[in-house]
Amino acid sequence: MSTPEVQPSSNEKIETAKASQEQYDSLREKIENGAELGVENGEKAVEKAKIEALETAISVERSAVEKAKKPSTAAPAKRRGAISKKERSASFKKHMQHVQAEMPAPQRAFSKVIHNKAIEKTSEVVGSTVARPNAILSGAVVAFFAVLIVYLVAKNLGYVLSGFETIGAFAVGWIIGVLYDYFRVMITGKKS
Repeated sequence: MSTPEVQPSSNEKIETAKASQEQYDSLREKIENGAELGVENGEKAVEKAKIEALETAISVERSAVEKAKKPSTAAPAKRRGAISKKERSASFKKHMQHVQAEMPAPQRAFSKVIHNKAIEKTSEVVGSTVARPNAILSGAVVAFFAVLIVYLVAKNLGYVLSGFETIGAFAVGWIIGVLYDYFRVMITGKKS
C-alpha cells in the first residue's frame, strides 16, 4: 500500500520561499560583483582554466602510458599456428566430461562406450570404406527393384525364391555405389 502524501504546512511554504529569495539575492550579488571586476578576472580565469586543462591532459596521458606498460592479465595471449593433437584431445576429453556429467546414468555409460578411442577409430574406418552413404543407398535401391522384378518373374513362371536374391541384389547395388563414388572423385577431385 502507498502512504498518503503529506501536504507541507503554510509555515514550511513561507520558510522555503524565504530561503529561495535569499539564494536568489546572493546569486545576483555574485553576478554583479563579477561584472564589476570585469576583464581582469576574466583573463585570470582563462589562464587558470588553461593550466588546469594542461595538467589534466598530462595526467591522462601518463595513466594511458602506465596502462600500456602493464601486462594485461585478463586477456589470454592469442595463439598462433595450428592446434596440436595433444591440445585437441585434451579439449575433447574436457568437453566430453562436461557433457557426460549432465547426462543420466544409462546415457552416460553408453556415451563412454561409444566414445572409446578404439570404437571411434573402427567407426571412422568403416564409415569411410564399407558404409559409404552412396553405396548403401544405391544398394538399397537396386535391391528393391531387382527383387521386385525377380519376384514378379518367378511368380509368373512358377519358381520358388531362395532368399539370396535380396542379398545378392544389395551387393551389386553397393558395388555400383562404390564405383560411382570412385569415379566422381576421379573426375571432380572433391570428396563429398
